[in-house]
Amino acid sequence: MLNAFLWGLLATSSLILGGVLANRLNLSKKTLGVIMAFGAGTLIAAVSFELIGEALNLAKGTGFPGFGLFAGALTFFLADKLIEKLGAKDHMAIESSSQSRLVIPMVLAIILDGVPESIVIGLGIFEGGTVSLAMLVAVFISNLPESIAGSTGMKAAGWGRKKIIVLWIVIALICAVTTIAGYSLFSGLSDPWLAFIQAFAGGAILMMLANSMMPEAFEHGGKLAGVFTVLGFAVSLAMVILENP
Repeated sequence: MLNAFLWGLLATSSLILGGVLANRLNLSKKTLGVIMAFGAGTLIAAVSFELIGEALNLAKGTGFPGFGLFAGALTFFLADKLIEKLGAKDHMAIESSSQSRLVIPMVLAIILDGVPESIVIGLGIFEGGTVSLAMLVAVFISNLPESIAGSTGMKAAGWGRKKIIVLWIVIALICAVTTIAGYSLFSGLSDPWLAFIQAFAGGAILMMLANSMMPEAFEHGGKLAGVFTVLGFAVSLAMVILENP
């Protein structure tokens, strides 16, 4: 269980790193856009091969992976709409809002993004005893531009540097705790239901990518977003191949 928590914390530590970078550097929107595109590419590959592909292997012909995929996508969509009503319409936007009243909805949205990823990391440790390197790297990279954008908005709202970093530490710890949930809560499930959970997380992540991450990457990264998405996909795929020779 401790092992799952530490791996989850490592994956989400990029949220803290993003906050530090936002306080010390002034990264251009185009740079953030291509980083986001690269992260999207790594997540697409990780979802395809580590989540959906594995779910099909576990429960092929049962329908559980398909139900899980659509259930995850629908759940994320509805939760995202709810948070949007609270004010965090574009929580992953590089041009983050400077209104302090929107910080809490933005934080809730970031936690919503991180929960499926963290659960998958814990579930992977339960199934194979080791964490998926492809998923770990994908989560780490994809969190960076999100936390940099969020930190920029908080700075504009008058938040101090220490307060921003403490907030990211708290969010990282919350996501790390959900890794324990992925490791322990689903340990007694049969293969079809494990497949459902994996596909559920995959559907949620795909919905996040399509609605938030990829549009933002293209808006600021331009045509380079496509290039870096492919590069991210290739890097993640290479890790999958190395892990499963």
